[in-house]
Amino acid sequence: MDWSISEPADVGSRLDKHLAQRFSDLSRSRVQDLIREGHVTLNGRPAKASATLKPGDRLSMHVPDPTPTEVVAQDIPIEVLFEDSDILVLNKPPGLVVHPAAGNPDGTLVNALLHHCDDLSGIGGEMRPGIVHRLDKDTSGCMVVAKNDIAHRRLTEAFAERRLGKIYLAAINGLPKELSGRVQNMIGRHPVDRKRMTVLYDGSGKEAVTEWEQVAAHQGSALIRCRLLTGRTHQIRVHMRENLGHPILGDPIYGNPKRQIVTVGRLMLHAWRLSLHHPIHDQPMNFEAPIPAEFEPWTRQM
Repeated sequence: MDWSISEPADVGSRLDKHLAQRFSDLSRSRVQDLIREGHVTLNGRPAKASATLKPGDRLSMHVPDPTPTEVVAQDIPIEVLFEDSDILVLNKPPGLVVHPAAGNPDGTLVNALLHHCDDLSGIGGEMRPGIVHRLDKDTSGCMVVAKNDIAHRRLTEAFAERRLGKIYLAAINGLPKELSGRVQNMIGRHPVDRKRMTVLYDGSGKEAVTEWEQVAAHQGSALIRCRLLTGRTHQIRVHMRENLGHPILGDPIYGNPKRQIVTVGRLMLHAWRLSLHHPIHDQPMNFEAPIPAEFEPWTRQM
């Protein structure tokens, strides 16, 4: 498809924003993928997502047919908190990887979802149909999954625009100096250890904001309730370790479980509550994943 920039409202827009507005069935992330893969040209040449549009610019875009997914359905039990024709909300157990990747070709949540659902959203034919956000392998709790492309796009936009409420529980090694606080900084990939994220002070990275409150204590350790205002990779794990000075109990990446005050058998991080507006009929919805038994020494004091 080909067209030219002629409307005053389009002049000065970023290319990716213009495409996402013109083609409402495509998410902005999908548009950026198309640009990155060379399916969009600006004046006959490969374009950048950040390109600023000028009067008379000629655009061309090709949307390839989705590549069929090779992920197989597997009968893996999942705990469903809510389900209708558009979304599914589940309580992810610790130890379950969300989608296939190197080292985890199957046995993932996606494999379980493909068995549970007749059809799943798979925008772009990606290897993670229906997935609009993820939890780390060892984190438990609330996750929402899209069951069609419209729900997928609207939920993706809601996450990007921070229109969802996310509250986590984290048991940390030690007691913080304050009882509550707010952490706001920039997080990015660690320059040496690529498995880790870290706080960056050079202006790079992405903004990460966590509001936290201590809600219980046990044997010199604390249970922290975290409200996420952003959703960066390992955000709570980094903020607890680097800003509060107390890594999450059982965290093998940001802590040393063998030397922590309380011995636990898992990463003590749980996505407790999730609030959102239904992507189709806009009804406000609130979900809560039961707190795992491992948290009982702290939760009995709440």
